[in-house]
Formats: sequence, structure tokens, C-alpha cells
Amino acid sequence: MPKDKADNRPNPDALLEKIHKETKGKLTVFLGAAAGVGKTFTMLEAAHDRLAEGVNVIIGWIETHGRVETEKLVAGLPCIAPKIIEYRGKELKEMDTDALLREKPELVLVDELAHTNIPGSRHVRRFQDVEELLAAGINVYTTLNIQHIESLNDVVAQITGVIVRETVPDSALEQADNIQLIDIPPEDLIKRLKEGKVYVPGQVEQALKKFFRPGNINALRELALRFTASRVDQDMAEYMRSHQIAGPWPAAGRVMVCVSASPFSAQLIRAARRLSGGLHADLLAVHIETMGRRFPMGDKERDRVARNLRLAEELGGKTLTVVGKDLVQEILDVARSHNVTAIVIGKPRHSRLWELLHGSLVDKLIRKSSGINVYVIQGVAEEDQAASIKTALPAPPAVPWLYTCGGLVMTAAVTAVNWHFQLQLELVNIALLYLLPVLLTAEWWGRWPSYVTAVVSVLTFDFLFVPPILTFTVYDIRYLWSFLIFLVVSFLIGGRTDLLRREAQAARLREKSIRALYEFSRQIAAVSDMTRIAQELANHAGETIGRTTVVLIPDDNGKLNVQGAYNTTPAVDRNKSQVLPEAEYAVAVWAYEQGQVAGRSTETLPGAQYLFVPLVTGDKTGGVFGVHIANQKVTPEERRLIDSWAGLAAIAAERVKLAETARQAALLAESDKLRTALFNSISHELRTPLSTITGAVSTLLDTGVEYSKDIRCELLETVQEGASRMERVVSNLLDTARLESGMLRLKTDWCDVEDIVGTALRRMGDLAGKYLIKTTLPDDLPLIRADCVLLEQVLVNFIDNAVKYSAVGSAITIAAWQQGNMVKVSVADNGPGIPEADIPHVFEKFYRASQPSRVSGTGLGLSICKSIIEAHGGQIWAENSPEGGATVSFSLPIRGDGAVIPAEAGELL
Repeated sequence: MPKDKADNRPNPDALLEKIHKETKGKLTVFLGAAAGVGKTFTMLEAAHDRLAEGVNVIIGWIETHGRVETEKLVAGLPCIAPKIIEYRGKELKEMDTDALLREKPELVLVDELAHTNIPGSRHVRRFQDVEELLAAGINVYTTLNIQHIESLNDVVAQITGVIVRETVPDSALEQADNIQLIDIPPEDLIKRLKEGKVYVPGQVEQALKKFFRPGNINALRELALRFTASRVDQDMAEYMRSHQIAGPWPAAGRVMVCVSASPFSAQLIRAARRLSGGLHADLLAVHIETMGRRFPMGDKERDRVARNLRLAEELGGKTLTVVGKDLVQEILDVARSHNVTAIVIGKPRHSRLWELLHGSLVDKLIRKSSGINVYVIQGVAEEDQAASIKTALPAPPAVPWLYTCGGLVMTAAVTAVNWHFQLQLELVNIALLYLLPVLLTAEWWGRWPSYVTAVVSVLTFDFLFVPPILTFTVYDIRYLWSFLIFLVVSFLIGGRTDLLRREAQAARLREKSIRALYEFSRQIAAVSDMTRIAQELANHAGETIGRTTVVLIPDDNGKLNVQGAYNTTPAVDRNKSQVLPEAEYAVAVWAYEQGQVAGRSTETLPGAQYLFVPLVTGDKTGGVFGVHIANQKVTPEERRLIDSWAGLAAIAAERVKLAETARQAALLAESDKLRTALFNSISHELRTPLSTITGAVSTLLDTGVEYSKDIRCELLETVQEGASRMERVVSNLLDTARLESGMLRLKTDWCDVEDIVGTALRRMGDLAGKYLIKTTLPDDLPLIRADCVLLEQVLVNFIDNAVKYSAVGSAITIAAWQQGNMVKVSVADNGPGIPEADIPHVFEKFYRASQPSRVSGTGLGLSICKSIIEAHGGQIWAENSPEGGATVSFSLPIRGDGAVIPAEAGELL
């Protein structure tokens, strides 16, 4: 296919996204360059137009800021009362999202999209409430200023000198169906400010001096115009692509940004997002954990890395964490393996001396990047913000005094040994012995206790063993160099030993996590019970991360129930069923219904004590996995593990559902087969006796002909024989239906084989009288404990099968005998016998021997016999007799007291 035609084809992912958006509400954003341009006023005017058209419009939240014109427009629209939330002793108002979802109007007005909700609300930010309304199929009108767009946050800060705290991720705007730019000249906006139509009089002068300067307003207007133009360009490109209109299409690429613990990384991510948007490329954020730097990382740095990666995800990018030794080589390896066309990296802020000693990272990257564009971004450090998602390990204290004291004790012990043997030891031997506490301290307790131990060791060596003794004075300058070398060696050894210890510890933790994932995946690989999968997930996750875990699975009615739990409290049974508080259960239900992560460490219902991760595969949610967080922070490794466990459990849940669906499909296919066979049986087996009965009855009802007594008896016998045959067919069909449904149960009692044979012959009626019936029943046969009625049915089917394949007047032999601990019963005929190829299949359902063609039947009789005998714990078989004909037999085991041993009394057949 030519490349230009291939490029013009609609993107399948875009088509799926378009289909998905058709079920969601439509989002319209009224975008302005700054406050006071008339966004809310224009939105209310548009709402009045929709109301006049008959659209059900409701105000969800409006900020009038005391403007008279705005309040007049609000008065003409229906409004949902705000929700009252108590926070720090005050009652504050917030948008009532639940009431809007219950009311479900066609259009909702939500002012100030970038607003941060009051703590205690379901979501941290208002745009998440809007996303929930859109997911419910409700259209939304909302307002936003250009400075609140996340990817432009640092640009606005450079223009205005003000860092905007409330932002909206670009992904929230990408789902907007319409963006309307509301713009007025700077002079008109400043006039509105001075007239008090934007802020209260006390704030006007300060705003005019800082944010609302003419240069700032023009720069913000340009940003708003460019952003809107970019959106129009995207809409136009999508229209051309969907309608296969030829045009210049940008080449697909990928922009990679390097993320670290630096606050400057947030600016890099935003710059990379703008670059990827301009290039129509994907965004990839990569954090490289180098061996020499990642272990000393503390709480603050870990939180910052997690926050930066979270920012990249909010801006629509993918994140990746890689562990390696050479930072430059790892960056290039990731870039080449992910087809990256551009790398965004920050301009180093090290001194020139540092670059001369260690080399320039940017220079190395540019020199080795062959074929990949490198963008170097310069920025200023941002003020740290409180992380919304806490991800940190509990770091040890800055100065572990207890461990330091341990190192000093070992130094004292070595000093005592050296002092006692100082006459036998050289000074160099004494100095080497002082390395021992340094090494052990670094191995056991870390680098800083080892550094303190090294300094104390040098001072002690100088004070006690270097002339002049008992003073820190050194006469020989060579000892000063020895002290310096000793400290350098101690610091290097201590640092490397601590690094190796931490690396080994991290490797053990990583191995434990991988082993837990492997064990969990192996144990659930062949499990089809969702309850067991839930319990395995709770156990493995709880044991690995040392937290209380719960797994909630929906029942047949769609209600979530706790199916697996793990408790870390020693006094509580770890596998005991966990009961969630009502508030936590409500968060779990929300996560299940929305298919989104919620609870602790997220921006949705963060006041919960649990982190709830839905078990999502595709567009289906199979349950919820909850981890008790409380005041303990979640490490990035733990978060990745939780997501991995949830993914494995979701796949297992989907597999269980697919297996159940396959089983239902197999049952349905078997039912269709049974129904078809039953219809065929009815059409073939019932038609003949019905025709016979109808003909005989019609003859008897014919009053014009006088029949003799013998003929009338013959006709009545024909009717009786046909009715008996129909009764046996219907009985087999009913027995088959009961066997398939599992409703047929054994009702055991003491039975006499001779009575069973006699009852079966009586049930056959005159049909058996046309044949020579021979019985061989010893008088010493023991009574058997079985279901007499079902055994009679077995013999009836045996005799009926023998009659079908035997000529009238031929012999049919019924025999019973005891052989060891078995009672055996057989029915033999003098017919043509069973073809050898058919013998293994004669007891299968719907199977009929290939000959003779005149014999009719459903192929159910012997299969029913097999089920009944096996339910009694016996065996059944068929064979050809040496003298001709076929013999069908069964055997039942006998207990020591002479009773037959059934498979299990009351067992379902």
C-alpha cells in the first residue's frame, strides 16, 4: 500500500475513542486570558439560549464575585443547592456532585474548572467532578483561565512572576468538544478592574501593579490565542484524517524527557509536553536510578520524583523507571528502544570546576545521540509543594547516634588490644587493625557511623601510639600523610561498603517482590474459583508489603463483597474475613463503578484509610483491591507492585469469567444437541406407536363394521403395546432430563434381586410373553442395599434392548450370581450381536449400533443404565456371547454384611 494512502487511513484507536466519546457528555470550555474577561457572563448567556431551546439546564456551581450583571443572569436559571462540608470548625460550601448525578440534567454549568475542592470532598480538584459528570452522559459548560493549564504553568510564572497553584492537566482539556475563546482588549480589562467589576476595591491596586499589567495581559492573550489556534489545528487535522482528505501529515515521533528529584524537572516536563504537542508526538517521561545516587535518596527526593512522574501522567505522557550505572548510556538505550526522536534535558547548574572533574552530561549526551535531537532547557528552581500522593520510605535518622556509639565501642575494643600488644606490633599493624571497626560499622549500620568511627580511630591512633604519646602533636610529617590516607581509605571503604549493603538490601526486596508476583501468578494460573484467587491476592500482597489488604468481588446481583482479606494485626486471624467500615466500603464501590483508583494517596476521596485499585481488563471491572495505608506512606515500588498484583488478578478474574462463559456455551451447545436429539426421538419413536394406536382406535370406533372378539382383543393389545412403548420412551426422556439437571437422587433400601427381575418382567407386559424368557437366579443371593426402582429401570432397559435385537420366540436369558464380593446381573439375547467397533460406545448418550436398520431407538436407554450403576459404585459392560447374541451386564459391590456399597448415599446422579 502506498505510504500516503496508509497515512490517510483512520486511526483505529481514534475511532474507538470517538465511539467511546459518543456515550459521554459534551464538554464546552469558555477560555480566557485572565479573570474579568467575561467567561462566566458569556457561559450564562449561552445557557439561557439553551434553556430557551428546551434544554434542561442546571447550575452546578457559579462564582458571581458580587457582579450585578452576572447575578441577574443566574437568577433566571435553576440551581442545585451546594453541599455543606465542615472543615476546621467552619461550614464551607462545595458543588454537590451526587445531587447532579441523581438529577441528571442535559446540561450543567460549572464555573472555575481549576478550583481545588475543600478537604473531605470526593475529589481533590473540580475537574475530576466534571469528568465524573461527563462519564454519566451529562453535558458541561465550564470556565478556565489560560494560566491554569498545567503545561503553561511555568511559562505564566516567567511572564507574570506569579506561580499559579491551581492547575488543570492538559488531558482534561483534550477531551473538550468545544473551546470558546473569550477575549477583550487590555484597556477594557484594566477599565473593568478600576470600576470594581473584577475584584473588590481593596485588591484592585495590588492586581494592577503585579498581575494585570498591560504587558502581562498581552502575553497571556497571546498564549490563549496560540492555545486555541493549536486546538483548532488539531480539530482540522482530525477532520481531514477522518474524511481521508489529502494533506501534509506530520511524521509520528516520541519526545522523551528525563525526570529526576530536582524541582526543575516539573518545568522540563511541561516544556516536553508543549514540544510533543507541537510535533504531534507521544510523550515519554523516564527516571534513571543510578547505582551511586538512588540509595541515599531521602523522603523529600522520593516524593518529588513521584510527583514529577505523576505530573507527566497527568499531561498525557507515559512514565518509565530504569535502573543503571551509566546515566548517559541508559538515557540513549531507552531512547533507541522506544523510537524516541527528541530528548528534553535540563541545563546543568553545576559549576565549571564540577564539569571539568566529572564531565558535562549534556555534552556527552549530544556527542553520543546520533540521529536523536536533544533539547536543553534552562529554568529556575520552583518552590516545593506538598505532594498529593505520598511516596516515600521511612528514612533513618540523619545522625544515628546509637549506631555511632556501637562503632566507638568497637574502636575502644581495638584500642585495648593494640595497647596490650603494642610491643609486639608495628605501627602499621596497629593502623590496619583500626580499619576493622570502620568496615564493620559500614557493613552493619551505614556510612555516617563509619565516618565518625574512622575519625575517632585516627585521633585515638595519634593520641596513644604516635610519638609523642598522649598528645595530638605530631613530630614526623610523614604521619600526617598516613592519617590523611587512612581517612581517605576509610571513607572510600565505608562508603562503598554501605552502598553495597544498601544495594544488596534493595536486591533482596526486589527479589522478594518478584518472587511474590511469580508465586501469585503460578498459584492462580489454573484456578477457576474467584474466591480463592481473591484470597491468594490478599495473602501475597499483604505478606510482601506488610499491610492489611482486602479484595472485593461483585456477587450475582452486582454488590461488592469481601472475598479475600489479610490482617497484619497479630491478635487477629490473618485470613479472617475483613469487614470494611461503611465509609471505606463507599470508596470501594465508587472505585468499582468508575473503574478508577480512589482513596488514600490519590486525589479522589483521599480521606479514606485504604487505597482502592479496581481490577480492570479492557472496559470491564472484575472487583476492587484495597490496601490499608493510614499514615504509612506508599513507596513507588509498592505502588508498582500493587498495580502489578491488581493487573494479574484482573486477568485471572477475566479468565474465570471467560471460562464460565465457555462452560455456559458448552452447556448451551450440549442442550441444543439434546433438544435436537429429543425432537428426533419424539418424531421417530413416538410417531410409530401413535400411528398404531390411532389406527387401532379408529378401527374400533368404526360402527359400520362388526369385528369378532378375537380381532377386538388384538386391536386392544396393539393399543396397549403402543402405549407401553410410548411410556418407556417418555420415561427415558424424563430420566435423561433429571440426570442432566442433577435432580435424580439415590433412595437406598434393602432389595431382593429376584423381586427386581419379576417387577421388570411385569412392567414389560405381554411384550416379554412373545419371547422365551429364561431366568437363572440362585436361592442364596444376598439382599442388596440399593435404589430398587432405579435398578428395575436398568433391567427394563436391558430387556427392552434385548427384545429389539431378537426375533419373536427366541430366548432371552436373565441371570444373577455372586462372585467374590460382587453381585452380577446379565441379560443375554440370541440376536445378531454388537459390532466390535460399537462395543466401546454402546453406553454413550444418543449412540446406536450401526445395524440392523429396522431397529429404532433414541440411544438413551443404556446411557441411563450406565449412570445409575456407576452412582451405585458398580460397573457396566457389554460383550458378544460365543454361541451368538449379545450380553449386557452390571455388577455391584457387597459389604461384609452382605449389603451393596453405593457410591455415596443420597448422591446426585
